[in-house]
Amino acid sequence: MISPTPPLAMSRRLGALTTVAVAVTLAGCAPTPAPTPTPTAAFASEEEAFAAAEATYRAYTDALNAVEPANPDTFDSTYAFSSGGVQRADRENFSTMHAEGYSISGDAVVTRFVGQAAREALEVVDAIICVDVSGVTVLDASGTSVVNSDRPDMYEIETTFKWDGDHLRVDEVESVEGTTCSGL
Repeated sequence: MISPTPPLAMSRRLGALTTVAVAVTLAGCAPTPAPTPTPTAAFASEEEAFAAAEATYRAYTDALNAVEPANPDTFDSTYAFSSGGVQRADRENFSTMHAEGYSISGDAVVTRFVGQAAREALEVVDAIICVDVSGVTVLDASGTSVVNSDRPDMYEIETTFKWDGDHLRVDEVESVEGTTCSGL
């Protein structure tokens, strides 16, 4: 004769089965975790990033050409195309020019844009840009030129653009001596 299962043992077995059943049921009802969005690159290709950087720099140059130190409202349009050290330097320079009564005439002209690298998921773009400043003069309040007499007519600048989530911005510039702009 088989002895009946004691009530305490039966109760433990039912408790364990109930726990397993509840766990299985809850696992089936648990919400599926939302998929993690895959970050998308700012641009589809390096060529696209270079084209956007060139358009940004040309628009920035147009905004710089429109700056009138006597009218601080003209400064704001440059900030739409810059960030980092470039924007900080522009803010400081424009403030000084305004305070000291400077005036600017003539336009800087972008004569060449050479993309060098698009890195960090195409969100940082490096380029060399040739800018002709031969037609630009800056005068102080007395009408005296403050342009250095040995200023070159053409600047070759290494430029870094950074993606801000919506647009590329001119973030860093450094004048260099090179051969990219020679003969232009």
